[in-house]
Amino acid sequence: MAKQVITVPTALPGVPYSPAIKVGEYIFVSGQVGHVDGQGKKLEGVEAQTKQVLDNMKRVLEAAGASMDDVVKTTVFLVKAEDFPRMNDVYKTYFTKDLPARSTVIVAALARPEIVVEIECIACRS
Repeated sequence: MAKQVITVPTALPGVPYSPAIKVGEYIFVSGQVGHVDGQGKKLEGVEAQTKQVLDNMKRVLEAAGASMDDVVKTTVFLVKAEDFPRMNDVYKTYFTKDLPARSTVIVAALARPEIVVEIECIACRS
């Protein structure tokens, strides 16, 4: 089965990754971060970053011909366990029915010190 690289204009140049890979009906979306908005303004706090993360994820999925409704699995990476309830409050506004399976992992750090949340997903267009 052939794989298709999904790209978006906001992908980080020079970083060795694909925003998503589509294989058959499945779309594997790389971990999305949201420490800056579309204008490059720094975003602080787990709520603002989670919203940006999920907006970024939505754009990648749309580039692959899918939507948030097609997400079947997410993995959430948080730097602080106490951010879980606030992340969850934002998360549940993006996933409202047929909720995807999810894992949440508390990590010591993410790629940059200002990043407090990262989310990856798998979607299925059937």
